[in-house]
Amino acid sequence: MNYILFDGPSRNNLLPFTFTRPVADIRVGILTIREKWETFLGYTTTTVTEEYLSDKYPMVEMDENVMINASYLPNNELVEMIKNLTENQAIFKGEDVIAFFTKDAQEDIDFAAFEAIEFNEDVIKIEHTWDIFSKNGMALEEDYELLTRGRVSQPIPSSNNVIAAQNIFLEEGSKLEFTTLNASSGPIYIGKDAEIMEGSIIRGPFALCEHATVKLGAKIYGPTTVGPHSKVGGEVNNSVLFGYSNKGHDGFLGNSVLGEWCNLGADTNNSNLKNNYAEVRLWDYNTESFARTGLQFCGLMMGDHSKCGINTMFNTGTVVGVSANIFGSGFPRNFVPSFSWGGNGGFTTYLTKKAFEVAEVVMSRRQIELTDVDKAILEHVFEETKKYRRD
Repeated sequence: MNYILFDGPSRNNLLPFTFTRPVADIRVGILTIREKWETFLGYTTTTVTEEYLSDKYPMVEMDENVMINASYLPNNELVEMIKNLTENQAIFKGEDVIAFFTKDAQEDIDFAAFEAIEFNEDVIKIEHTWDIFSKNGMALEEDYELLTRGRVSQPIPSSNNVIAAQNIFLEEGSKLEFTTLNASSGPIYIGKDAEIMEGSIIRGPFALCEHATVKLGAKIYGPTTVGPHSKVGGEVNNSVLFGYSNKGHDGFLGNSVLGEWCNLGADTNNSNLKNNYAEVRLWDYNTESFARTGLQFCGLMMGDHSKCGINTMFNTGTVVGVSANIFGSGFPRNFVPSFSWGGNGGFTTYLTKKAFEVAEVVMSRRQIELTDVDKAILEHVFEETKKYRRD
């Protein structure tokens, strides 16, 4: 069967992260949503997403296809129902379409003509940016079970101080000495060739993905995910780094999400709780205003390729777009548009030519090329977000 993941109605609620990727390529837990589905299904998947992303994330359609809403994370019950779908059947949860069977010849999809199958079990849905960190604990525990079932961990070196060793899994090539790992409140997963440096203290649930690094003396509270090739130091609480991003120095990051290729300068701090303990509001790209999150704790949402200088301070509930460069004293405003350059004193436009020069240098250090397709995506984001910038 050919499985295709589609963005669904939550796509705009997940900006700025979906400016540069389909919903399926958001990381939550240990794996991306796509990696979860492919592991459960035993098939590779393709994507229905925005047209400007389709060169990088193409769709492959065959005679018979099953379309899956990428906002939903897989579990055994849901996957079994999806594998059994036949022509003109669709799976719903309330008003939401989770999956449906379609043929290449079908021009229009009329769900009124489909047999509706209701999914009544619990399932994790990622429909807002803050769901990425607030539901990360549940997703991480499910991924841990998925990845470690029937497998044996590499041995934990004896120099480490360990609580609940049965909830810790080390992949081949992982390195850690003289650390404290407490997995009594959730599992700890250390990926292939990842490293935790000496003196670090980690409380699960926690995932350190392949080739990622925890710097000397870091203090990390779960649920936290450090994506592939990322680096973290200082104090981190309930945050997700997608991959190739760095928070390598002292400073606090809490209840936050960083996309790819982000860098936080030394002693950068974010607030995750308002002084008056009020509900946090976040910038909403749909309404172009600040929306209620229902959360008391909510920190920083930073899109791909954004950076900040040393001693940057982010207020509670700050959204930073794609390819922003933030520096200087004081708090920048809590919505920083994509391709903004500046800080508390004001912003100017960060031209794509300059942004590409930085991205090429940053990515080349990891032997990855900023391709013409990548540049075209970023150019599109630059134009799409122009209305938010005020030079």
